[in-house]
Amino acid sequence: MAMVNFYAAARAATGLSQSEFEGTTLAEVLAAISRSFPGLIPVLPGCSYLVNGSATVDQDLCLIASDVVEILPRFAGGAHPPIADIGRAG
Repeated sequence: MAMVNFYAAARAATGLSQSEFEGTTLAEVLAAISRSFPGLIPVLPGCSYLVNGSATVDQDLCLIASDVVEILPRFAGGAHPPIADIGRAG
């Protein structure tokens, strides 16, 4: 089980600041969280992820029980729109 820390909108969607979730990859952990907290699903696409303090976009990243995953929504240091999208209306 990986320890997951939730911030800002992710914390609001789950009601948790921290919890453990099953999964051997980041994608599996995110799927487990999504099953438990469907309200988090629309938040996840705008999030950045840290594993043990290092940013990653690799959802196939293998995790072990001692790993710490942090879910960071946009306004808490999370993902930003691609440069091509900056300034577009809508």
